[in-house]
Amino acid sequence: MYRVICIYTQIILNGGKMKNYKSGFIAIVGRPNAGKSTLLNALLKEKIAIMSDKPNTTRNNISGILTHEDCQYVFVDTPGIHKPQQQLGRVLNKNAYSAMEDCDVIGWIVDGTQSFGTGDSFILKRIETLHKPVVLIMNKIDKLPKEQLLKRLVYWQKQHDFNDIVPISALDKDNLDELLHVFKGYLPEGEPMFPEEMKSDHDINFRMCEIVREKILFKTHEEIPHSVAVILERKEKRGNRMYLQMMVVVDRESQKGILIGKQANMIRSIRLDAQKELKDMLGCSVDLELFVRVEKNWRNHENKIKEFGLDELEQIDED
Repeated sequence: MYRVICIYTQIILNGGKMKNYKSGFIAIVGRPNAGKSTLLNALLKEKIAIMSDKPNTTRNNISGILTHEDCQYVFVDTPGIHKPQQQLGRVLNKNAYSAMEDCDVIGWIVDGTQSFGTGDSFILKRIETLHKPVVLIMNKIDKLPKEQLLKRLVYWQKQHDFNDIVPISALDKDNLDELLHVFKGYLPEGEPMFPEEMKSDHDINFRMCEIVREKILFKTHEEIPHSVAVILERKEKRGNRMYLQMMVVVDRESQKGILIGKQANMIRSIRLDAQKELKDMLGCSVDLELFVRVEKNWRNHENKIKEFGLDELEQIDED
């Protein structure tokens, strides 16, 4: 639906005329920690999605928009597809599936150092029902000797009849131009769907909350990173200074104590790190206040998941 609205809007703006230009949606899917967000940021040459080594860092479908003279790529970074343990996990999988169903080409990114596993089999079964072109993106080739890389490529070719296989290193930005060239071949002709200067479909408020959540992911362990949601409660600009209040939600009382830390050391450290990055992003001084609230077992409550903006399909229906 979202894709159809974008195309329809551009047809109206351009008088119903399509020029010799390509544009389309590319769903970047894969298991947790395959490198989806790292790839998105490398392609856009800008931090669009937060990154960490924690599974399910990405929760929303985040579009990164790359506009060239003759082509507009709309990359959709999706949550890592996994076997869900809570309702939140089922919603995240649903977000990823919706992007796969609504794209022109699927970019399935895999960790080249890992063998084909049950998680890959789960993704492959879903892909095979869609009958869309699939480009296998073999990531982390910087960690593989050439001989082993060739064996991995042959191994993956046997798993599925991929339209293309492109080895890359998202971290080192290796072979990304070739990846763009391959993707372009699968995009339909049509006008750009977003303004040239636009880099993401998520607003600044979303990105600010994600920065805070990223700092929590880096500094906490075990269940804490998975239990956190961040909500912007107040934003006020006074001169060259931005005042922000955010609520950090956890699902157990014990997690609140860990997140605040002894003498509030943990929450202060998170606040200072986030404040520094927010200052760089906003280009002004930032005063950030963080509060912690317990919403018991929120990850299993559909109404809370929707309230915190984590159900992409729900947001589209409301729009």
